[in-house]
Amino acid sequence: MIKAIVTDIEGTTSSLSFVKEVLFPYSRQHVADFVRSHADEPRFKKILADAEHLLGEKTDIDGLIDQFISWIDQDKKITSLKSLQGLIWEHGYQNGDFKGHIYEDAQQCLAAWKEQGIALYVYSSGSVYAQKL
Repeated sequence: MIKAIVTDIEGTTSSLSFVKEVLFPYSRQHVADFVRSHADEPRFKKILADAEHLLGEKTDIDGLIDQFISWIDQDKKITSLKSLQGLIWEHGYQNGDFKGHIYEDAQQCLAAWKEQGIALYVYSSGSVYAQKL
């Protein structure tokens, strides 16, 4: 008896091109303004502090923005970057800048499995928050 199903998002329940052609470019385009406008908020302070810790040195906002852009360009799986991207993407979803999707057959299977009482999980390198969006 199947008790749980683990899926990925990109290419499994939705298209890989949406992430590569919409979400990543959006976060790259908006990272500077987003960091500057939210840098004093507690959740952003933690993201920025985590990035600085990873760099091993104190840096200014512009240095952190440059580092985030570099990590985006390299598709790095870094927690502070993934957390920041999730918040930037939330802003994009809320503003209607783009809309996510799920493959119809994936939606049908997930709904059927849930109805059968099967636990559903996602395994991804993205942040939990970004996956929920």
